[in-house]
Amino acid sequence: MFSSLPNFVILDLETTGDSPLYDRITEIALVRFENGIETERWETLVNPRISIPPFISRLTGITNEMVSGAPTFEEVAHKLYGYIEGAVLAAHNVRFDHGFLKSEYKRIGAVLRQKVMCTVKLSRRLYPEHRSHGLDAIMRRHGLVTYARHRAMGDVELVMAYLESAKHELGEARVLETVASLLKGPSLPAGLDSAFINEIPDSPGVYLFYGENDLPLYIGKSVALRSRVMSHFNGDHSSSREMRIGQQVTRVECIETAGELGALLLESRLIKERQPVHNRRLRTAKNLFSLSLARGLNQIPLVKIVTEDDIDPTLFEHLFGLFRSRKAAVEALRGIALENRLCPRIIGIETGKGACFAHQLQRCDGVCAGKESPDLHYLRLKQALIPHRLKSWPYPGTIGIREHDEVSGRSQLHIFDSWRHLGTVEDEGELEEVLQVRASLSFDLDIYNVLQKNLRKYPEIVSLGFSSAHHRVDLCSGVVP
Repeated sequence: MFSSLPNFVILDLETTGDSPLYDRITEIALVRFENGIETERWETLVNPRISIPPFISRLTGITNEMVSGAPTFEEVAHKLYGYIEGAVLAAHNVRFDHGFLKSEYKRIGAVLRQKVMCTVKLSRRLYPEHRSHGLDAIMRRHGLVTYARHRAMGDVELVMAYLESAKHELGEARVLETVASLLKGPSLPAGLDSAFINEIPDSPGVYLFYGENDLPLYIGKSVALRSRVMSHFNGDHSSSREMRIGQQVTRVECIETAGELGALLLESRLIKERQPVHNRRLRTAKNLFSLSLARGLNQIPLVKIVTEDDIDPTLFEHLFGLFRSRKAAVEALRGIALENRLCPRIIGIETGKGACFAHQLQRCDGVCAGKESPDLHYLRLKQALIPHRLKSWPYPGTIGIREHDEVSGRSQLHIFDSWRHLGTVEDEGELEEVLQVRASLSFDLDIYNVLQKNLRKYPEIVSLGFSSAHHRVDLCSGVVP
């Protein structure tokens, strides 16, 4: 192989799936090299103690019957560690194999710390003119043949053959130099160039992970971008989502902000605009619902479920709770009625005439049967809803919250009115334009939640309840007449 390389092990695993959290190893194969000479070769089936899905069995040829009598990972862990100890662990998409090994060792109370080298990344460096670098593409490119594809030792031998082919095509010196450069860098996804690390600021902001196209895979935020981005690549892949992101990312984009609030607001907006596939939170809700209390006794039912079009922050004194579905709103109202012995028919979650069924079960105080006055029932309903009342906008008009990052020198003013984020400005020339959009913005539950949690952090609020033609905003000190 390569006589100048440090001790290294080429390894491959077969598993029951792609999640180290839920799936298990079914086969291990490895070849160890010392000073470029093969010194050990080992392979074993592993009993995963869970069922192998049929499609995995069709892919690998490994069945539940084959592994039923095989040793468990715990039984081979010590022997495996003897092979890989003191060596660089090399594999095709090593983050997959390394992630599974770390998870398996963690389950038996051990910690695996291993220097790794990814042969997918090596192929990208050595053959940048080619788009695909999976084992099937490499087989076609180098004219390699195997009769044991998707079996652990078959794939290990394919990687070995690929390394030999690269050495003969490009020269041993170039391959060794590329391997050495990979070993110096952090454990990054195969498609990501390590040169980007020095370009990431360690300031507040938002980061976007991209794959092969211009649609982001994932959007996140942090008060320290560089350390947060790198944490994605230094983790143990505790979820299949993290693993998929790590395998797919080829480009990272960072946008700096002046502080944490700016990062929260920008993250929320970008996720709604670009809909990244791996973000579940902060996506635009298809619907939003709230409970609207009647203004008097002459309106029956006393509570209506209103949609997003009717959720106006200026009317929050009559609205209670925010829900992502009509079903959730109904269930919340049903729970309030049950807890407070209110009539489900009068408040609007049942239909019919006369005494309601809840009264027959002694769960309603009987306004529907003439046993409780409508005035008292309405008063009790209002009291029951008070803990769920939406908070009214606590300012007389538009406000600005200023953030300043001393390291970067960046200052931003975030403009809000009636729980709506009108925009963020970095100089006074942008302020007038931002103030003009207030009427066109709809209510956003995520912005409402962000402000509810963060307003107390900013005791000095800049009042913008006036025309900016008569005032100017100094982003470093507030409003100056």
